[in-house]
Amino acid sequence: MRTKLKKFRENAQRNNVIEPGKSNYHTIRGQWAIDHFRNTNDIVLELGCGQGEYTIHLAQLDPAKNFVGVDVKGARIWGGSTQALQYQLPNVAFLRTPIEQLDQFFAVEEVAEIYIPFPDPRPRTRNENRRLTSPYFLKLYRHILKPGGFIHLKTDNLQLFEYTLEILQQYPEISELIYTDDLYQSTWQAVHHGIKTKYELKYLNEGVTIKYIRFALGKNN
Repeated sequence: MRTKLKKFRENAQRNNVIEPGKSNYHTIRGQWAIDHFRNTNDIVLELGCGQGEYTIHLAQLDPAKNFVGVDVKGARIWGGSTQALQYQLPNVAFLRTPIEQLDQFFAVEEVAEIYIPFPDPRPRTRNENRRLTSPYFLKLYRHILKPGGFIHLKTDNLQLFEYTLEILQQYPEISELIYTDDLYQSTWQAVHHGIKTKYELKYLNEGVTIKYIRFALGKNN
């Protein structure tokens, strides 16, 4: 508990963490370019980022884009925030909020791309709406994404993989869809930039295949 409290106190002092209690928490929507990053570069999200493994690695690979890791757990965000400071990455920020509230922090078409690495599969039918590729969330992403912005899903869970493909079949405006049930035996390895999370390495060591889906949503109505 003491360790968590220390992390919370440090988050409260860090400019690269946007969280409840800070003045910009309720004003950042539509203002990321002006009030935080101080540039108009594309914004890329990592949802359920944990310690921000994708956020950090992508920011290092592409300094011409801005990256925001989103998670509800402050102690996890502290890890990514610490790395961003250590690596001197001004194009990284972390937002502490439930993913269901994304549209309160990003305006229409403010986001260029979304990564969803290894989300909770929520296998129970009653939790379908909590799956990060459910129709509820796709509608949310469509609201904040620029037209043609990619959404990337990586998962070890076959049920979530198949569910997502079934859902996408219901959307005629889906474009540039690619998918594989075994990423590392496919021709699509380069599209995930070679990034492997801690959990992904664990799954691979256990012989679990990694599933991958990338797609773009149509324009907002």
